[in-house]
Amino acid sequence: MVGGGEGAYIGNIHRIAARLDNAWDLVAGAFDVDPEKGRAFALSEGIADDRAYADYKALITGELARKDRVDAVAICTPNFTHYPIAKALIEAGFDVICEKPLTATLEDAVALEKLTRESERFVGITYTYSGYPMVHEARVRIANGDIGKVRTVQVEYPLEWMATAIESKGNAQAAWRTDPQKNGRGGSIGDIGTHAYHLAGFVTGLELEALTADLATFVDGRALDDNAHVMLRYKGGARGLLWSSQVALGHSNGVRLRVFGEKGAIGWFQEQPNELNFAPLGEPVKVIKRGSDNLSADAIARTRTPPGHPEGYLEAFANLYSGFAEAIRARRSGRDPGVIGQNLPSVYDGLKGLAFVEAVVDSHEAEGQPWLAPLRV
Repeated sequence: MVGGGEGAYIGNIHRIAARLDNAWDLVAGAFDVDPEKGRAFALSEGIADDRAYADYKALITGELARKDRVDAVAICTPNFTHYPIAKALIEAGFDVICEKPLTATLEDAVALEKLTRESERFVGITYTYSGYPMVHEARVRIANGDIGKVRTVQVEYPLEWMATAIESKGNAQAAWRTDPQKNGRGGSIGDIGTHAYHLAGFVTGLELEALTADLATFVDGRALDDNAHVMLRYKGGARGLLWSSQVALGHSNGVRLRVFGEKGAIGWFQEQPNELNFAPLGEPVKVIKRGSDNLSADAIARTRTPPGHPEGYLEAFANLYSGFAEAIRARRSGRDPGVIGQNLPSVYDGLKGLAFVEAVVDSHEAEGQPWLAPLRV
C-alpha cells in the first residue's frame, strides 16, 4: 500500500476490505510522506521492518529485488499523486488497485489507460458502489429486459460535510479537495459526481452521448464547485439527471439511483443497501431483499450473510478487493475469472470518469453551446 497511514480514513477502509474475505495479505507499504511516521505505522500493522519503505520509489526498488514480491499495490493517496505513482508501478511490472479518481487530469488518465493497455497490467479502480450485491441485481434485471427499454435515469450523491468552509479550519481532507492544483478541475463533480456517473452507467449499460451542466460554488472563497446539476443524453434516446452536492444539509451519504423503463422501474438507495425497489408496469411495487434465493448469480456471489443480517459499505468494498484478486489469479493462470472476478471497475472506467468531469466543467464554462459530447474514449 502507498499512502493510507495513520489517520487516513480511506486507507483503513482498503485494509479492512482486503482482509475481509482473506483474499489479500498486507505485507509491504510506504504509508506516509514522513518516512518515520510511515515506518512506525507499518510496524504497527505487523509489516516486517525491511518492507516498511520510505516512499513508493523505495517500495518498487525493494520489492523488485525479492522473490516473494507483492502481487499488487494499492494507491490510497490524494488525487494529484495517483498518476506518477501508478505510472511508476505499472512500468515496473506491478498490478495496481487505485482510489478514484484515476488521476487529477484527463491528459494523465488518457496516458495511464494507454500504458495499462500496452503493458497488459491489471489496474482496478475502487468505485465502491459497484460492489453492492443489489446494485448487481439491478444491473442483471435491466440487462434481462425486466423494465424494458430505459427511458430516464435519476442518480444523485448529496453530502453535507462541506456546507461550511471547513477547508480553512484545518480539515486536511477538505483542503486538498478544494484545491484545483490537487483535485483537478472538478470539485463535487469530480469527488462524488464521478461515483454517481459510474453507478448509473454500470447499472444501465447506457453510453453517454452528450450533457449540459450547471455548477455552483455556494461557500464563499471556495475555488471549486460544491454543487452540480447535470442533464444527460444517452445513446439510444434515454435521458438522465445527475446531482452531486457537498453542501446538502441533512444528507450523510445519500447515493440514490432510479431507472425508469417502458415496462417497469428499479430503485436503489445506498443507505438501505440490502433492498431493491422493483415496480413492474401495472403491479404493486415489490421490495427485493439481499439474500433471497431467487436473486441472480451476480448478487449471490457478493453476499455473505443470510437475510436480516445487513451488509453494507465495507462488504461492498471487500467485494471489489475479492474480485480484483480473482481477476488477477485468473489472468495469470489463463482461466475464466468466475462471477466475482468480472464486471469490475477498471482503468477504462477511471478514464471515462475523468472525461465526464472534463465535459461537465467545459459545459458549465461554455456560453451559447451548453450541450457537449464527452470525449470519445
